[in-house]
Amino acid sequence: MLVTNWMSKPAITIDKHSSMHEAMNTMKTHGISLLPVMDAKRLVGIVTDRDLKKASPSGATTLEIHELLYLLSKIQIKDIMSPKPISVPPDFTVEETAEVLLANKISGVPVVDADGTVVGVITHTDLFKVIISLTGIGKKGIQFAFCLEDRQGSILEVADIIRGAGGRVASILTSYEKAPEGYRNVYIRMYSIDRDKLEALKTALKEKAKLLYMVDHRNNLREIY
Repeated sequence: MLVTNWMSKPAITIDKHSSMHEAMNTMKTHGISLLPVMDAKRLVGIVTDRDLKKASPSGATTLEIHELLYLLSKIQIKDIMSPKPISVPPDFTVEETAEVLLANKISGVPVVDADGTVVGVITHTDLFKVIISLTGIGKKGIQFAFCLEDRQGSILEVADIIRGAGGRVASILTSYEKAPEGYRNVYIRMYSIDRDKLEALKTALKEKAKLLYMVDHRNNLREIY
């Protein structure tokens, strides 16, 4: 899954000579919290809502409202932005982008193409949308978590049991994190199951593999084994 398919576009940017007041209005108008800062067509920085809050007068200020607005109109973005911004190309995967955000402890980055043009912005909110899409939680249904042997066919065996009970598989995710050596954790989300058959399905799955938990999102039923 590539950044180009999940980024927010076109990118809303701001000139480095713009004022704090302009940046605040831009963020409020577009419902965003990050602005790439431009010098003509060149990316020179990033400004976030956190930067604006840090640079704003404190709540204890004695300034009148007109004095405060005047002050905000005089502070330029170039004076409060983070220079040398981190960016990613549009052909980065969302996983690579998540690593960048996590490693640098940032909430988002501009997306810059090979010509140096800012073509979008991707934030942790966009990555949350990817997670929702990948897991299929929008379909609600039921998620089963297993600890399965790391061998060919182990996932197919439990998936076939689910299909045999009339369930349709929406997503299958796997991870070796926190799994014993020689095993992996597998998360299968399914839907279209007749709830009258659920107990029999759980019994069949437990006979085939180690079942870690089951979450029935439709009925808000959660069982941890």
